[in-house]
Amino acid sequence: MKIEELEAERTWLAFDPMRQLRPHLTSTGFVRLVNEVQRPEGYRLVASWDGELGRVAAALGFRQVNSLAAGRHLAVDDLTTLLAARGRGHATRLLAWAEREARRLGCEHIHLDADTHRHEAHRLALRAGYSISAFHLTRRV
Repeated sequence: MKIEELEAERTWLAFDPMRQLRPHLTSTGFVRLVNEVQRPEGYRLVASWDGELGRVAAALGFRQVNSLAAGRHLAVDDLTTLLAARGRGHATRLLAWAEREARRLGCEHIHLDADTHRHEAHRLALRAGYSISAFHLTRRV
């Protein structure tokens, strides 16, 4: 298992795991959105390679954010693992990588959003030392 940050020309490698989390995206749409919209806003993409599968098995997308409420923190927008690779430690290792990066950047916290129906993601985060510290409320406009 190898963890590495994906530069723009390799964004496409994270599409298969990301499609499981964001099924509305096409491969082309995913690459375009990440590279043309999100990366200029500070989004970064990290991949976990699975030797047995021979491809990217999990991906983590994040941004560094500064806010009045939380100070400087890492905001994890996307964390996903291929179904065939779940239970092998990919997401746990990606979260550990994110923690090291947060420390390196001088962040005070990591914020991780997980949809309310993603119970496996909640368990993973709680086991990794995250706590439920707020409600993230949304309203369609």
